Amino acid sequence: MRFAWRQSARVVTAVVLATIFAVPQSLLAQATNHLVSPSDLHQAAIAATQARQQNIAKVREFLSSPQAQQAMKSTRIDAEQVKGAVASLNDSELAELTSRVQKAQADFAAGNFSDRDLILIILAVVALVLIIVAVR
Repeated sequence: MRFAWRQSARVVTAVVLATIFAVPQSLLAQATNHLVSPSDLHQAAIAATQARQQNIAKVREFLSSPQAQQAMKSTRIDAEQVKGAVASLNDSELAELTSRVQKAQADFAAGNFSDRDLILIILAVVALVLIIVAVR
C-alpha cells in the first residue's frame, strides 16, 4: 500500500511537470495582453508632464501679475522664492492651486472681486505655497 501511494504521487508530479513544460510560451504570453503597452505609458507620462508644466506656468503667471507683485512686496515676501517653490509642489497640490488661481482670475475679470479681495487671495496662495514647501 505504501509503495502504491508513493508511485501515484510520482506519476502525478511527472504529469504536472510535463504539462507545464508542454504548454507553449505563446499561450502564456497571450495572457499578458491585458497589460498597458509601453507606448501607452509613454503617452500618459508625456501628457502628465505637459499638464504639470502648464499648471506651473499658470501659477507663475498669476504670481507675476502686478497685483501679486505688489501684494508680495507689501508683505515683504520674496516673489522669486515663491515662484521657485511652485515647482516643488506635487501634482495634486499644483492642480488644486491652479484651479484656485484660474477661479480667482475669472472672478476678478468678471468684476466679482475688488483689488483688495484679489490681494487677499494672492496672499493666501503665497501662504499656501510656502506652507506646503515648509512642511516638506
